[in-house]
Amino acid sequence: MSLLPEPVRRLAAWCVVALLVSGVVFVGIRLCVELRTAVVPVLLALLGTALLGPLHRRLVKAGVHRSAAAGLTCVAVVAVVGGAVYIVVAALLDTGDQIVASLKEAARGVAAHFGAAGTSLDDLASNSRQLLAKFGGTAASGVISGVSVVGESIAMAVLALLLVFFFLRDAHRAVGTLRALVPSDSGDTVEAMARRAYGAVEGFMRGTTFIALIDALCITVGLLILGVPGAVGLGALVFVGAYIPYLGAFISGAVAVLVALADRGFVIALWALGVVLAVQVLEGHVLQPMIQSRTVQMHPAAVLLAITAGASVAGILGMLLAVPLTAAAFGVLHELRDLYGATGMSESSDS
Repeated sequence: MSLLPEPVRRLAAWCVVALLVSGVVFVGIRLCVELRTAVVPVLLALLGTALLGPLHRRLVKAGVHRSAAAGLTCVAVVAVVGGAVYIVVAALLDTGDQIVASLKEAARGVAAHFGAAGTSLDDLASNSRQLLAKFGGTAASGVISGVSVVGESIAMAVLALLLVFFFLRDAHRAVGTLRALVPSDSGDTVEAMARRAYGAVEGFMRGTTFIALIDALCITVGLLILGVPGAVGLGALVFVGAYIPYLGAFISGAVAVLVALADRGFVIALWALGVVLAVQVLEGHVLQPMIQSRTVQMHPAAVLLAITAGASVAGILGMLLAVPLTAAAFGVLHELRDLYGATGMSESSDS
């Protein structure tokens, strides 16, 4: 006879399983962090492939060779991204001085109202040479580190683009390759889980891009009507921020309201805040239920926890990758639940 009752033994077994799974996940995350220069491009390429897959399939159905279709898709992405970056940079350069001057003026007003004696911006400006001399070495090392980070980011982006090309071109071989890597009796289960995970990521990327486009257009139009400087650049920031649910919208909206406050005053800032809130209400109550709920079924609490965990592991990049990876994990769990739930029901009916 066992010394422990059945419920305690079941709890102990689940604790052991949880510890083993947590250990494997922790080791996997540490390996991904150490090999981030190779892992990040692969993850970004998978997200890009999920987003661009429909366009590539349409080109293939139209009679274009798979390699040519993949190349055209990548060229189209580079053209769209490059054009968007050029428009944003040009808009920010045209209005950048005005935005900076407005923010400085607002900061002076805040410092004059709340700042302590001897800590005004003019005092800080007068001491800038001493601060630069004191922290010059640190600033120089920071610049060098920043240049290395930029170079590493460019290299990873180029590698991700090349991987997108290969993933699109060889997507039809993915199922066969996956089945060759697993035992034959597990091929159907692994394929079903992979399809569900990829479908969740594909749905998330398509839905998020569509929602981000609508949010960016609405906020850009609203800021243009209000006469806020840099409206196009702020709209682009809203578009990028939409890929980080909740937090991205909050940050991009706060920046838009701050710029409106600095340049146009309190009343226009309130109108800008109203525009941002209206767009967020439209997204949360109309767009998200209509678009994302059909493909990605995750509770908002799970999304927030995923974003927090991603930020703690890999910063901004982790925040961008956390939600689609969590969507893939939820897809696998749903597939396992459907598979083993159906199996359990069939066995109970047979008995």
